Amino acid sequence: MFLDLLIRRNPAFLEAAIALHQAGELPANAYVLDLDLVRANAQAIRREADRHSLEVFAMTKQVGRVPGFVDALVAGGITAGVAVDMDCARPLARAGMEIGHLGHLVQVPSGEATAAAEMRPRNWTVFSDDKAREAVRAAHSEGYVQDLLARIHAPDDRFYSGHEGGFTADEVVKVAERLDALEGGCFAGLTTFPAVLFDPATREIRPTPNLATLERAAERLRDAGVGEPRINAPGTTSTTVLGLLASHGATQVEPGHGLTGTTPLHAVEDLPERPAICYLTEVSHGHAGRAYAFGGGLYVDPVFGEYGLKALVADRPGVSDARLLDASIPPPEAIDYYGQLDPGDGPMPRTGATVLFGFRAQAFVTRAYVAGIAGVSAGEPAVAGIWTTDGREATWPR
Repeated sequence: MFLDLLIRRNPAFLEAAIALHQAGELPANAYVLDLDLVRANAQAIRREADRHSLEVFAMTKQVGRVPGFVDALVAGGITAGVAVDMDCARPLARAGMEIGHLGHLVQVPSGEATAAAEMRPRNWTVFSDDKAREAVRAAHSEGYVQDLLARIHAPDDRFYSGHEGGFTADEVVKVAERLDALEGGCFAGLTTFPAVLFDPATREIRPTPNLATLERAAERLRDAGVGEPRINAPGTTSTTVLGLLASHGATQVEPGHGLTGTTPLHAVEDLPERPAICYLTEVSHGHAGRAYAFGGGLYVDPVFGEYGLKALVADRPGVSDARLLDASIPPPEAIDYYGQLDPGDGPMPRTGATVLFGFRAQAFVTRAYVAGIAGVSAGEPAVAGIWTTDGREATWPR
């Protein structure tokens, strides 16, 4: 879905990825990042967020929470991250990024509450009184008061299957009072997910019912004299939607795919953020008229419906001679050992040929590498690092 966008808006990045792979400096089965452009995208989001007085927490799971990505974000002005779970929080902390938000989407397991408190998250989301007590006990043992966000829901709210949970929105004032009364804790605000979504029919970003639920709950809190709660409103975040979120009362936003220019809206409009990620692999062998390319990261984030997948295949350095071939990958229930390429009437790609895909990444659920390229914008691309998807330096090629 994003390969044509990469070819049109960031061809120098693809050129660099092909050249570095064919020089033996990038591995097959790797999500490759244009770190210069990640920094520029972060700067664009930071500027627009400041214009609307929004806190920004970066979601990094899509690219494996790697330190090179974190460094680019910090250089672009985004210094705090959101940890989707504890496996996300640890590499962020190792990379030197402040934990701006923890516990949402995934609650902190009971046995890890103390480890979470040691990271001093700026905001800790809880779905229940039990989880709130665990969080504040851990914070109290570490000698500080933890700011808590309450995840709330109303009957018409929309959640992905398996994401459900939280406090009833109608009881938000009582919830705030209970959380505020806990020793070691302080009620700080509200959250939900998703607050906005892409509408494929209109090709626009639209608020979900969840965002209205946050607005109504915040108003109840103000009427009860609670003050101005923080309103955390993540989902499909890019520069284009920050004004919309702010107009509905959001105070915190969490860009993820926006940092790599791969939200659904980026696929249909040229937004300020440019595409900064591709998936790189190589041809392993041919069989029955098809070329087989190594997999491991062939997981396409299913934000779109079914569409024809293509790959850019290069037998030699350069994009101009590369061929755009029809591709197929194993279904989600199968292990993606290989993807397949159809050479059509053309020759079979050579063994070792570079294969580039452009799809929405969720690196943390794969067994791929993550690699960073720096210097593309200056015409001097070089590999800045190769990591595993838990943010550790890879031992490739040995």
